Amino acid sequence: MKSKIAVFIGIILCLSSCGKDYVYRIDGKLTNLENQIVYAVFENEDYRQVDTIECTKSGQFKILQQTEGFNSVTIYFENRSRWITAYLKSGDKISISGDARYPLLLQVKGGRINDQLTDVRKRLSPLLKEYTDLTNQLNNGSNNSSEETDMVARLSNINIQLQEEVINHIKEFPDEEASVVLIEMFFAEPDDTRRMDELLALLDPQLKEFYLARDLEQFSIRAKRTELGAEAPDFLLKNIYGDQVSLNYFPDKYLLLAFTAPWCDMCQTEDLFLDQVVTKYPQDKVDVLLVSLDSNPEEVRTFLKEDSISWNLVTDSAGQATMMIDLYNVSAIPRCFLIDEEGKILLKTDNGIEIKQTLEKLLEEEEEEENEE
Repeated sequence: MKSKIAVFIGIILCLSSCGKDYVYRIDGKLTNLENQIVYAVFENEDYRQVDTIECTKSGQFKILQQTEGFNSVTIYFENRSRWITAYLKSGDKISISGDARYPLLLQVKGGRINDQLTDVRKRLSPLLKEYTDLTNQLNNGSNNSSEETDMVARLSNINIQLQEEVINHIKEFPDEEASVVLIEMFFAEPDDTRRMDELLALLDPQLKEFYLARDLEQFSIRAKRTELGAEAPDFLLKNIYGDQVSLNYFPDKYLLLAFTAPWCDMCQTEDLFLDQVVTKYPQDKVDVLLVSLDSNPEEVRTFLKEDSISWNLVTDSAGQATMMIDLYNVSAIPRCFLIDEEGKILLKTDNGIEIKQTLEKLLEEEEEEENEE
């Protein structure tokens, strides 16, 4: 994770000029834009700067960035639900245009990386458009189970086709920085980095100095820390009651390490079946540690008083949850890790049913072995 992040918030009115020199210029025109406020997040490896931009009614905006040293800018729109990233070189003039309903099809022109990525998007536009349409249909929740099954199958097929096309492009242009971007876009999977590693190995050695290639190498190292079968990374934390907890705190038992947040609907202990796990299995067999992205442990204590279960819970006070998210390479929540008696990771999932079924199978097998003896 980045150790120091400075955030500056400013307002830039569209089509206005400050009358000074700029390092980067971004001109945009997004059609079918429902919300006229967009956000530009400029980033390099050490910090980011956030600008708030008010667009014209026709969806036009202009950003004149005077701070140099940024690697990329991501434009968020429609209440931050959609975005597009442009890659920066000093002195660049970049244009972003297209239908706001299809962020995967937006054209980003200016600079070698952006031009090449736009060419790839144009070539893959039928697949990218269908992918967006299917995803939107699935998200609206108005489909019957048969329709959803068909759409999920079609999405999976589209993903395979997109990845095949991207792999061919990377093999054809192994010396281009745009190929590194495509690897990140399509193959940076936190649970399995094998394909990403294989593609990174195909790149020209000179690209190792490209910042994104270095980031992906570090991403792979972090992912391997928590791959299935790996020794679970150790930690030393304080729970909400002031007790220290570490892996050694849970000897000779299964530990279910669950990353949650109070604002996450899917993170509720009932939805993850954690309450059933706690009540079904004795603590000397299975234990649960919750890591919650919540900065107020006092509020959590008050909430837990209404729960019949005494949860072993760590909050984000003193950055504990943030540290654990980095240590366990958590990219989305909820996220649960099942760790065995020897401290090895058996399962990574966000599915409560999978947790329940895995524990049932493991403990039934153990009971059968004990009875045989």
